[in-house]
Amino acid sequence: MLTDYHPLEDWPRPPAALPHARLNEPPADARVTVAGLVLVRQRPGTAKGVVFLTLEDETGVANVVVWAKVFQRFRRAVIAGRLLRVTGRLQREAEVVHVVAEAIEDITPMLDELLAPPGAPALRAEAARADGRP
Repeated sequence: MLTDYHPLEDWPRPPAALPHARLNEPPADARVTVAGLVLVRQRPGTAKGVVFLTLEDETGVANVVVWAKVFQRFRRAVIAGRLLRVTGRLQREAEVVHVVAEAIEDITPMLDELLAPPGAPALRAEAARADGRP
């Protein structure tokens, strides 16, 4: 039995990523890096090619704005990434905080570390067929 284990303490934080709960600390227009699981991808038809991402880490969520030019440059990561690291400028409007993306990195392979219990080797998530066959 693991009585000393606390999932937030052992969370494999991506290097140089600011926890989402601390996004209120840097000044507006500061350059920050956040990372998290992709909860939502939105590309409204009225947004002129802008993509809105919602990322979640162990402390909360971060809203990310991806302008069309940045989307084209990092298209594969934005579309396919399940775990992303985003660097950009912090934008504040009243109580709402956004990260305006400048660079986006797909760090989905780090999910193997999240799936493995502490001290165990990393697991590889294998694709499963609906009929249960390998």
